[in-house]
Amino acid sequence: MDYTKLMDFTDKVVFVSGSSRGIGEAIVRAFAANGASVIVSSRDQAACEKVAESIRENGGKAQAKAAHAGRMEDVESVFEWIQSEYGRLDVLVNCGGTNPFYGLIGDTPEAAFDKTIDVNLKGPFYLSSRAVKMMQKQGGGAIVNVASINGITPGHLQGIYSMTKSAMINMTKAFAKEYGVDHIRVNAICPGLIDTKMTAVFTAQEDQLKQYTDTFAIKRAGVPDDMVGGVLYLASDAAAFTTGTTLVMDGGHLA
Repeated sequence: MDYTKLMDFTDKVVFVSGSSRGIGEAIVRAFAANGASVIVSSRDQAACEKVAESIRENGGKAQAKAAHAGRMEDVESVFEWIQSEYGRLDVLVNCGGTNPFYGLIGDTPEAAFDKTIDVNLKGPFYLSSRAVKMMQKQGGGAIVNVASINGITPGHLQGIYSMTKSAMINMTKAFAKEYGVDHIRVNAICPGLIDTKMTAVFTAQEDQLKQYTDTFAIKRAGVPDDMVGGVLYLASDAAAFTTGTTLVMDGGHLA
């Protein structure tokens, strides 16, 4: 075995949903830096193109493709485009996510419920469903889902978000069990508190942030780059015998 190639993604095609900012952007940049041809995707084509252009300016290979993962016509369209442009997909990273409602779970508005399900669960499910069909034909591939520690233990006043992330963890295991025979590995990471636009409600106020980080083994909020290593590992040949698992990356919050 050539151990120097374990984390090499040269000639691999990688699609990262929700990659125009935050954790997804860090992930797509990391894949590009390790040789992959990356597809930057979110609902905002201009934001995707800005990230893709930056990657290209730094010598990487990137294209932008806007898609709303919760809309079936967008899912079909993006996979038709991937087939046309690349003829294969080696890695799918489901990173798109939303958390539009903070409050008692019983007070969740229907619109917030529907949006959270569409973005956090329906989108990743159907992207994965289309990806495994493409990967079956080419002889294998890898999927990495960005779940959350809230999928393990519900977050305070984040009931519907936590429900979707718990379902994503179980979805990961189901896909892993059913498609391992096709040499398709499916794993997830569970980030803790990561400083992004979506978590600003927790990180913007220093006193409030300290209340959280004082309970962590590593006493700070994470940053998007902290998530990169776990995703690269799970998508790489270094994890060739790893599937159906969830990697907790939370600074020791659940320890």
